[in-house]
Amino acid sequence: MVIFVFMLSFTEENYLKALFRLTQENSDEEAGTNELAANLGVKPATATDMLKRLKEKKLIDYEKYGKITLTNTGKKSALKIIRKHRLWETFLYEKLDFSWDEVHEVAEQLEHIQSEKLLVQLDKFLGFPQFDPHGDPIPDKNGKMPLLKAMLLSEVIVNKRYKLVGVCNHSTAFLQFLNKTSLTINNSIEVKEIQAFDKSMTVLINNKNQTILSNEVTQNLLVMLIG
Repeated sequence: MVIFVFMLSFTEENYLKALFRLTQENSDEEAGTNELAANLGVKPATATDMLKRLKEKKLIDYEKYGKITLTNTGKKSALKIIRKHRLWETFLYEKLDFSWDEVHEVAEQLEHIQSEKLLVQLDKFLGFPQFDPHGDPIPDKNGKMPLLKAMLLSEVIVNKRYKLVGVCNHSTAFLQFLNKTSLTINNSIEVKEIQAFDKSMTVLINNKNQTILSNEVTQNLLVMLIG
């Protein structure tokens, strides 16, 4: 059995996290160098240099100009980084009164702390949460993700009530827009009307706040039917 003993740099961890996200979005669980570079905001040549290092550490399978896949070791490493990030986001949101549009940047720094004991105690302190403040699943200590059965708000029908369980867009601008609209995780959304012209929706939030959401917004909200 091969035991993973490499200490990863912050940059290497960020690449693994990005690769996990990209490969999960693709049905073949592969990503391209240009796709990865664009996601991280670096030049393809820079990404190629890092990919060589990750391959040397047996974290990815990759050939020049070919597709990239995570090895089992690489996937486990990526899941651990994601677990730390989402636990720290939950801690900042629930215990330190950070808003959900503030937690990401701070968690980006905290996720690189290497203490395994701290991670275990943090999970226990938070009551072993399954989802972070944005509704994203938190991998457990074995890397298993809880399932979130949800649909896009843009795909629902009128005169039904739904619960907001996640957001697809994590940008500060989008989350701040939702704050102004009084929308956050676990809010109820009742769809009153859908415009045929532009698919915008008139919705009632928590049975009291009526507003209109554009199709771009509803395509980034994950909901579950509640009635």
